[in-house]
Amino acid sequence: MTATFAERDARAERGLQRAVITGLGTVAPNGFDAGEYWDAVLHGRGGIDRITRFDPARYPVRLAGEVPEYDVREHVPGRLVPQTDQATRLALIAMGGAVGDSALDLAGMPGDQVGVVTGMAVGGLEYSQRELEKLWRLGGDHVSAYLSFSWFYAVNTGQISIRHGVYGPGGVLTGQTSGLDAIGHARRYVAEGLPVVMCGAVDSAMCPLGFVIELAAGRMSTVADRTRAYLPFDSAASGYLLGEGGAMFTVEEAGHARDRGARPYGEIAGYATTFDPRPGSGREPGLRRAIEAALADAGVTPSEVDVVFADAAGVAELDRAEAAAITRVFGPRAVPVTAPKTMTGRLYAGGPALDVATASLSMRHGVIPPTINVTDPVRSDRLDLVLGEPRETTVSTALVLSRGEGANSAMVLTAA
Repeated sequence: MTATFAERDARAERGLQRAVITGLGTVAPNGFDAGEYWDAVLHGRGGIDRITRFDPARYPVRLAGEVPEYDVREHVPGRLVPQTDQATRLALIAMGGAVGDSALDLAGMPGDQVGVVTGMAVGGLEYSQRELEKLWRLGGDHVSAYLSFSWFYAVNTGQISIRHGVYGPGGVLTGQTSGLDAIGHARRYVAEGLPVVMCGAVDSAMCPLGFVIELAAGRMSTVADRTRAYLPFDSAASGYLLGEGGAMFTVEEAGHARDRGARPYGEIAGYATTFDPRPGSGREPGLRRAIEAALADAGVTPSEVDVVFADAAGVAELDRAEAAAITRVFGPRAVPVTAPKTMTGRLYAGGPALDVATASLSMRHGVIPPTINVTDPVRSDRLDLVLGEPRETTVSTALVLSRGEGANSAMVLTAA
């Protein structure tokens, strides 16, 4: 059964503090802030289209989810513009949105009482490509000294810490699942007594270097129709499309949030991560174990989960494995499953973080956003996919899934 508030308070008395989300900020191909993004998701407006940031004509994939054009100097201090990659700029913008949403007075808190932990899968690739082109054409004297950190996976943690003047415990996680892992890590910091953690993930690889790296995996869709290219759990699934963006959060200890009158979106109630067995072992992937462990960590039974936000690879083999894991835990068609990332593309580490933001908004507003474009679900998956239109319902418990190369993460969110 779900842990009662009394049980959770008892857990807090044993030193395990509860972590709640009090603010969120998003940047996505179909919405530059959380309000715009949520409206787009509810109305099925996608942000996938032909790539504009470079000429994709010579590549087999020409579609992606790009964040709309914006005036960077309206959102990021001018001195930071030459220092930062697109991913870091978007992370700073999203984190600013999360802090504003939480109404948290960071200036009034001791800086060592606020932590920062972020996820990032690809680093500052766009910045790196630009500077490497200078090295090739003009020589080393023309390469920016800022390249020394702008490409690095930890750069978002550092820039957020500096921007907001906080210097509590910090960290960075990498890989496709690190959008969930960073939030899980923030929960651990809160459990150990830290009152506030800024966390989340944003990624961007909208440059030829990023595309060439991803094309090598052979799993991107080459379909030219943007409404038919990325179709997870569909019989016509042909691969995935990339996107950029993600979400950032202010996470607080529940008592700290209550004392200042904050209204949380929900609690980070459970989290788990697993590895897949070695190829050829004959053992099933580790996603089911991650789901079961996250539910156990949250004290939640499968019947109490109101929605699953799927990883939704759009690759037939991976979709079948995910569907099998979901049905083994919940039963056939026993829980609504959705994949709003069909509107944005897969955002690397930013994708699962954005799913956490979407799940948080679902709990607050009582509606499950749809999976768009999927018209012929694979019947053998036996999933209750939320297709076409939003589904209005009480959302008290949400499960968010993420997979990477050999890794699986799952997170349970419960309504405040």
